[in-house]
Amino acid sequence: MKNERGFSSQTMRGQCSYVERFLRWYGTRSCHISAVCLKDVDAFLAHYSGKGNCRISVKNMATALKAFFKYAGSRGWCSSSIAPEIRGPRIFAQEQLPSGPSWGNVRLLIESMETDRASDIRDKAIVMLFAIYGLRSTEVATLRLDDIDWEQGLISVPRVKLRGRQTYPLIPVVGNGIIRYLQEVRPQSSYREIFLTLLPPYRPFSLGALYPVVSNRMVKLGIRTHHHGPHSLRHACAAHLVAEGFSLKEVGDHLGHRSSLSTRIYAKVDLSGLREVAKFDIGGLA
Repeated sequence: MKNERGFSSQTMRGQCSYVERFLRWYGTRSCHISAVCLKDVDAFLAHYSGKGNCRISVKNMATALKAFFKYAGSRGWCSSSIAPEIRGPRIFAQEQLPSGPSWGNVRLLIESMETDRASDIRDKAIVMLFAIYGLRSTEVATLRLDDIDWEQGLISVPRVKLRGRQTYPLIPVVGNGIIRYLQEVRPQSSYREIFLTLLPPYRPFSLGALYPVVSNRMVKLGIRTHHHGPHSLRHACAAHLVAEGFSLKEVGDHLGHRSSLSTRIYAKVDLSGLREVAKFDIGGLA
């Protein structure tokens, strides 16, 4: 993955986590890897889909397993005929609308954390980074103390998919939220990551630990949306920017998209713009 395909470390971790899930599932059968067959892979994909995972997630799982079994077959660990036959569900480009809460519900979420509780102080700063800057979970989890230039009022974000850094103005409300967390809540630690767990042993967040920070609060508030995790706030950020009149190029730059193709789906949520198109007079043509 690294030497031949040039994957980033984040992509490699994701691919390995998919394969690990399969191997753990297959391991419960007490069978050697040399005995694995296509029926086992199909059974696992059906099991994975039945656990509530969306078609895109199942497709990603199939892609990871296809790559793994291609390598495993070349090494003689199992049959080389498995990989070419692995099929995931068909995905149509731009088939779904971005799924996130309304901006009103985002404000409600942030306002619900305006307390003196340590968890609220920390989580409010985290949620604002998701909602205002549209950051990904990994980007928030790996954000370090050195990434904030307090004198210049800048925040440098390690963008996962750009394989580089992106610098933003540090919005006062976000900066004040982070300062309060650092002064009142963050435990003394040698870790340079900004956000740490509140209970010992103090450590940075794992990649999946930020999901309940957002989802549990959204569910508790009764916020209705298809997805409740941090990525839903990224969608809410993009939809809000579109509604405020920013161009798709500006929205894509803000989100750290490598290509405009990643941003164009948000044109679907520009309802006012679509209404203008619907009212366009094309000269009486039937």
